[in-house]
Amino acid sequence: MGNSASVVTFDSIVQAAEALKGVAVRTPIITNPALDALAGAQLFLKAESLQLTGAFKFRGAYNAVTSLNGDQQAAGVVAFSSGNHAQAVARAATMCGVSSVIVMPTDAPEEKVASTKANGARVVFYDRYTEDRVAIAEKISAEEGRSIISPYDDPAVIAGQGTVGLEVFEQLGPLDAMAVCVGGGGLLSGCCIAAQQLAPATKFFGVEPEAGNDHGLSRAAGERVTIDVPRTIADGQQVSAPGELTWPITNKYATDFPTVSDDEIIATMKLLFEHTKLVVEPSGASALAAVLHRDLGVAGRRVGVTISGGNIGLDRFREIVG
Repeated sequence: MGNSASVVTFDSIVQAAEALKGVAVRTPIITNPALDALAGAQLFLKAESLQLTGAFKFRGAYNAVTSLNGDQQAAGVVAFSSGNHAQAVARAATMCGVSSVIVMPTDAPEEKVASTKANGARVVFYDRYTEDRVAIAEKISAEEGRSIISPYDDPAVIAGQGTVGLEVFEQLGPLDAMAVCVGGGGLLSGCCIAAQQLAPATKFFGVEPEAGNDHGLSRAAGERVTIDVPRTIADGQQVSAPGELTWPITNKYATDFPTVSDDEIIATMKLLFEHTKLVVEPSGASALAAVLHRDLGVAGRRVGVTISGGNIGLDRFREIVG
């Protein structure tokens, strides 16, 4: 994979922003006095749940598809994802006239599967607990000549996700801290790179579900650690190891990797709906959950928070939040 620090630069994030201009949504920053009071800090929510395909993933997917040359685009792409990257690659590929195949787990949320198909992809299912999605994608790539677009271990994807951080600092100026949900680490690593240029004093917290604390374990071990696929309500964060490209970046720049429980995530989904009227999926609420339920040392500070996605159906949302 090469050295991640050299393949993803601030300039590549700026280039990604140029590619996304007029295509991706420049999502709003949402503030709320009630949430500020609960956090004891000034919160700035980056509402990526309002992005195309309902999550920040569209940024990296579109940047990756448009970074391919003509022959690669003609051959098509293949990706693997539980849902948000799946929908994003499908939409980005269709917008660019590129065919896509997406490897998805059999237990992926029905809405995410339906959306992925509606966005033009051919879906191939696998069992996330017994089968290797990367191996399946590599087999399809070898047989059909398709380029693999990883959810996070791809320089163009990381640069695209980094446009979230670029926008945050353009919209708000420097922040004291930023809480970012972390699965494979594409969003966190991209935002960290953007911050090194625009707001280097910003502290970063990569928030994981308690069952999926692979980043925290990796930090403690001093190397990438692989865990069993985590069983958590946060399906977008059911990742078993930090990304090969992303880990050197997130490990270098993140202050800490706090974890949150499923119950804390659910409570935060309720608060977001009640106070901001945002419908947020579990993974999308995890970063805010850490700000509200963990002592991150940010009292009285200006804190950016990624609301990373809102892809959840009405029935599932009602079932979760009661």
